[in-house]
Amino acid sequence: MLNKPTQRFSSLVHRLDDQARANRRRQLSVHQGDGTGLIDAGGNRLINFGSNDYLGLVADSIVTVSSENLGATASPLVCGWSPEHERLRDAICHLEQTESAVVFASGYAACSGTIATLAIDGDLILSDQLNHASLIDGCRLARSQTVVYPHRDVNFVDDHLRRYRGEYHDVWLVTDSVFSMDGDVAPLIPLIEIASRYNAYLVVDEAHATGVLGDRGSGLCEAMGVADRVDVRIGTLSKAVGCQGGFAAGPKVVIDTLIQSCRSLIFSTALSPVIANAACGIVELLPRMADRRRRVAEHAKRLREGIAAHVKHDPIEQAIPIVPVITGSDLSALQASERLHYQGCWVPAIRPPTVPRDQSRLRISLSAAHDCEQISRLIDALSALPD
Repeated sequence: MLNKPTQRFSSLVHRLDDQARANRRRQLSVHQGDGTGLIDAGGNRLINFGSNDYLGLVADSIVTVSSENLGATASPLVCGWSPEHERLRDAICHLEQTESAVVFASGYAACSGTIATLAIDGDLILSDQLNHASLIDGCRLARSQTVVYPHRDVNFVDDHLRRYRGEYHDVWLVTDSVFSMDGDVAPLIPLIEIASRYNAYLVVDEAHATGVLGDRGSGLCEAMGVADRVDVRIGTLSKAVGCQGGFAAGPKVVIDTLIQSCRSLIFSTALSPVIANAACGIVELLPRMADRRRRVAEHAKRLREGIAAHVKHDPIEQAIPIVPVITGSDLSALQASERLHYQGCWVPAIRPPTVPRDQSRLRISLSAAHDCEQISRLIDALSALPD
């Protein structure tokens, strides 16, 4: 179901109207690069004086992949938004069932830029303690006040808003959907209820859930049946999708605000058209990849049972292909990783500041491409580690 414009985003509407009256409203236009020429959306051929292709490598087709231009040559608002980007945008909208979307050059740019743009002076951000660094940096860049709440502590969020909601204009609840170092999931339903109670907006980063969760593979919001109640979703094209780039999806007024003001979108060269084309093909196929989602979920459940990992009763969490093994000290994590290396398994040691002090760990990432024999070998190697 498409997100329908509502008065809940009235402040964004006013911001866009003010920019339009000042003749500063930006719009994305499709451009097709052709050598030193440019073909606009109307089919008109122009000489391209907007590109950053300083050495002419793209124009001369020296840098190509399968006869396609590799470089976008400019930011999306100059001439870097190609037909490939437009198709990818449409595919993301279809997957996420949202009114609009926009593509970034990276997932990091999507997360940091979206948060920094939407939250302004006079607003409040409530951010989960274990959110990804890109979300944390977005909070730091925003001109609003940020309060970091204890991991998944919805009572803290509710209590803070009960006491202080009246001091702020807009409130933004920001969370990962799947937390990348722990493999657990955000309490989306309570957060949605809190957002409704206090007239706040919920922003969810689906980076580790896109492609993996949900019947159609759009992520945790779909898997929990709450996609139409989450205001803004952010995702990456570099994990399950296997390409590169990031996106934000949601109501048109939100995406228009990002196009108008998001610095990581406006001042970065657009994603390569070749990558956009490849990513589009995968995004379109995600709903038909249920077998792969089921296979990796089975691997995750089997591994957790095989190493007696912390029991996860939630069937969604059982299927998360991120399995941490907490070792404690930095040295113990390194030594465990080295022992696994000798057993023919590459499992990275994760240490602070990526994780809290004294919570160093092995972080196991599973793939549908793994076979049962490989999972068994990993279980045996992990079981042989000293306590």
